[in-house]
Amino acid sequence: MDNSKLQNLVEDISQTYFGKPFNHIAVFNPKLRTTGGRYLLKSHNIELNYKYFEEHGMTELIAIIKHELCHYHLHIDGKGYQHKDRDFKFLLQKVGGSRYCTPLKKNVPRQNSTIKLYECTECKAIYKRKRKVDVARYVCGKCKGKLKQLK
Repeated sequence: MDNSKLQNLVEDISQTYFGKPFNHIAVFNPKLRTTGGRYLLKSHNIELNYKYFEEHGMTELIAIIKHELCHYHLHIDGKGYQHKDRDFKFLLQKVGGSRYCTPLKKNVPRQNSTIKLYECTECKAIYKRKRKVDVARYVCGKCKGKLKQLK
């Protein structure tokens, strides 16, 4: 699915479920990582995450579009468009949109979570860190002695 098909889909869903036209732009934003989509308040455009369409299919994408269209139409009408507002919750339930997205599979490799040990050369204090410490820049917090990394 490309952006022109997405635009047509969003316009059709808006007319079918909300009875109102969608007069702005809907696109896939490849930079979205943790959210299914977002409604931009200033431009009134909608951005959607293509990964949700790839992993979960058309039904999940339609539910996300309904969610974002709830924000869109309520904001345009001057009503409560935020997640906490009663108008938003009511309209979302009425059109059958999703409150939350189905989580994506974690296909991003996790960072190496090994613990790194550092020892002060003077007072022999031990420091455990997840991240690497620049021993040329940092010193012991107890005696200001030099640090060295243990193997």
